[in-house]
Amino acid sequence: MNFRNDLSRTVERYRAEVASPREHLALLRWQMTEGHALERRDTFPGHLTTSAFVLSPDHAQVLLIDHVVIGRWLQPGGHWEEAEHFHLSAAREAIEETGVQGLSLHPWHRGGDLPFTIDSHDVPGKPSRGEPAHIHHDLQYLFLADPALPLVAQVEEVHAAAWKPITALAEIAPRALERLSHLPKP
Repeated sequence: MNFRNDLSRTVERYRAEVASPREHLALLRWQMTEGHALERRDTFPGHLTTSAFVLSPDHAQVLLIDHVVIGRWLQPGGHWEEAEHFHLSAAREAIEETGVQGLSLHPWHRGGDLPFTIDSHDVPGKPSRGEPAHIHHDLQYLFLADPALPLVAQVEEVHAAAWKPITALAEIAPRALERLSHLPKP
């Protein structure tokens, strides 16, 4: 993977094919133009993360984690780690944090690396690490998995992993929930 070139192509394709007219991704695009090392978690004002919306096959449920540091239910994800494709970084996070089995990339992606959403959001800093408040530019991907299979939460990072009704995304990922409502039901 050539991180900078691949990220540039991914973001421009997302803007052309998926983004709403109001999704400018201005800070992310500025940091890319400036040559910021977005693959490094010590790059500020922001850096890259990946996350996974793991859906049940009928799209009625979503797999969420109760995040230790943040203290709320979120989709699995984390700082980008080296992978051949961005969606593989998101998949790795989902598997590590939840122990989900049989994870597969959702057909919406047509086997490609186009994010379902890109969400740049504020993150509180960690003074103990000398880390200021900053931005996570999160490439978000859809996956499918069977909610009947057991989960094993990674207790270092999450209190629990559980399947929740898809409507739980209203509080944490309203753009993704709105887009999911337009996907054809399986």
